Amino acid sequence: MKPTGVGIIGPGAWASISHLPAIAASPSFELRAVSTSRRSSAQAAATRYGVPGYDDHRDLINHPGVDLVVVTVQVTQHFELISAALEAGKMVYSEWPLANGLAEAERLAELARQAGVRTVVGLQGRYAPEVQHARDLVRDGYVGEVLGTTLVGSGMVWGGVANRSQAYWFDNANGATPLTSATLHALDPVHFVLGEFDKVAANLVVARKETTIAEDGTRIPVTVPDQVALIGTLTSGAAASVFYRGGASRGDNLRWEINGSDGDLVLTSDWGNMQVAQLTLAGGRGADTTATTIEVPASYSDGIPADLARTPAGSVARLYAQLARDLADGTHTVPDFAHALKRHRFIDAVERSSATGIAQSL
Repeated sequence: MKPTGVGIIGPGAWASISHLPAIAASPSFELRAVSTSRRSSAQAAATRYGVPGYDDHRDLINHPGVDLVVVTVQVTQHFELISAALEAGKMVYSEWPLANGLAEAERLAELARQAGVRTVVGLQGRYAPEVQHARDLVRDGYVGEVLGTTLVGSGMVWGGVANRSQAYWFDNANGATPLTSATLHALDPVHFVLGEFDKVAANLVVARKETTIAEDGTRIPVTVPDQVALIGTLTSGAAASVFYRGGASRGDNLRWEINGSDGDLVLTSDWGNMQVAQLTLAGGRGADTTATTIEVPASYSDGIPADLARTPAGSVARLYAQLARDLADGTHTVPDFAHALKRHRFIDAVERSSATGIAQSL
């Protein structure tokens, strides 16, 4: 089977340490083109990766060798770029969040449905081997009946000091917030392992009113809620509690517990963003008095080069590997735009709950 030709819109910081290494390591995908918003950066990327470089996304989309358009730019640009790719009949892989708000997400999901093309959304946290193994352990009865789950994490950015390139994250109008980004990247694995929320209540707080730009010491306003508190019930009847803070903690930056009638599972990391975190899985059951490390079988990373497995590219590579299997056998298992729309509707419910003080049914 010929490799799927990939064009990346925005081959910079994130794509350079995730998508590009994953594509280079895969026999199922081949980089065919890149595009940026400036001629100079497009030429630099073209030289670096040995493919055509464009400063107009339409040229990349129309490249005959590009089958899959990957969008890895700021959320505010997603709608225009993704719409153009869908209208051209190209497959699209969008970074998460899919869109800036529910209305845009609904429109993009509908455009994808009308186009009849495959879509992917970058919720790769569910492909971490520790998450996949935890899901199998829960299904196999390791914890017995799931009674409740708690997750506490740090968004790592949205703290008291930020780089100039991170400034856009602090404006709520841009759609990349602790709720839409860090919290939802963590909640998607929660849903993957334990099922969806049935009801949720929320409290979103703008605790920091300003942050400092590290390069020059200027202060900028913070309009994103940087403290995210959720409590609810899963469709299984289990209780769920999630708290995400902006910035980092001197304590635990990521701790997710799954507590059951017969045992417990604990996933932890020094880094709070689950989609790129290097996780540790621990557990205990029966007569165990503590949770001890659980070794994750290597089979969860089959086909992923060892030098990628424990890097930010690891779970992205696993998502690409699953997409390759889907394309080969005609299945649809990777998170797509319909899945992304469900997550955007969850965000909308959380925001309505916080605004009204009323728990929302999902």
